Amino acid sequence: METFSSLECFVRSAEVGSFAEAARRLSLTPAAVGKNVARLEANLGVRLFQRSTRRLTLTEAGQRFLGEVAGSLQTIQYAVANLASAEGQPTGTLKVSMGTVFGRLYIVPLLGEFLQRYPAISPDWHFDNRQVDLIGQGFDAAIGGGFDLPQGVVARKLTPAHRILVAAPAFIERHSPIRQPGDLQALDGILIRSPQTGRVRSWPLTNQQQEQSPLNIRVRMTMSDSEAACAAAQQGLGVALVSMPFAVPYLEAASLVRVLPDWYVDDGNISLYYAEHKLLPGKTRAFVDFVLEQFAAQGLAQKFDASLNR
Repeated sequence: METFSSLECFVRSAEVGSFAEAARRLSLTPAAVGKNVARLEANLGVRLFQRSTRRLTLTEAGQRFLGEVAGSLQTIQYAVANLASAEGQPTGTLKVSMGTVFGRLYIVPLLGEFLQRYPAISPDWHFDNRQVDLIGQGFDAAIGGGFDLPQGVVARKLTPAHRILVAAPAFIERHSPIRQPGDLQALDGILIRSPQTGRVRSWPLTNQQQEQSPLNIRVRMTMSDSEAACAAAQQGLGVALVSMPFAVPYLEAASLVRVLPDWYVDDGNISLYYAEHKLLPGKTRAFVDFVLEQFAAQGLAQKFDASLNR
């Protein structure tokens, strides 16, 4: 009977293609991971990896074995996690990835009540605007928009991912009335470039009747973050296209106003992502249910819907 640790070292090494990286994720030394895999190979009587100085590659037998044991290993891990509870409460380290500003504005404020309800859970929250490999990097959940949905990962919608045009009241006063998308062409724009590609995406504007119009605005500057774009627009430097959740505090403070309030950009949804499994760890289930509950109770999905809030 193979030990759990040997199987775990094999699966993690196969996922990342490196004993060193697997060791980092398992909090072991590379030598310990290598020995566990070698012991597994010796007991099975087959070579599972082709080893080189650059990367590990699964053999045909290794590929077949990985397909047979990976799911079972995850089932065992989830079962153990669900048993490891403090007085029946979910427990353990909760590793979650979320966007930096979105997390700070809307998820961190929930932390106090969450910990009061689940005191045995220890948050390990990572703030990053890039997509993570949920399963490969060992995250329990992630919050964001525009994620590729790999096999084994599910998404629960939190809110629409709408982008809106905003400007400072003083900027609006200095220019001719902006009544239709074509009026934007003569204005300075503050646009968002992708942190991954560095490119500025060409967004179509949509209205409540689902009519579309191209967004033609003179690019005065680009930012990689909606919060920074809001701060620039607040100084009267131009019309910014920003994510609705980031704009809400500025709109509520009246330091920014919507430009063409009947028009917005539909960028899909902001969702909660987690591994699909019938034995989802109690800590993950608690977090997912709690965030969904709080978003519903606070009406955040409606607040972030640009078609409703003009």
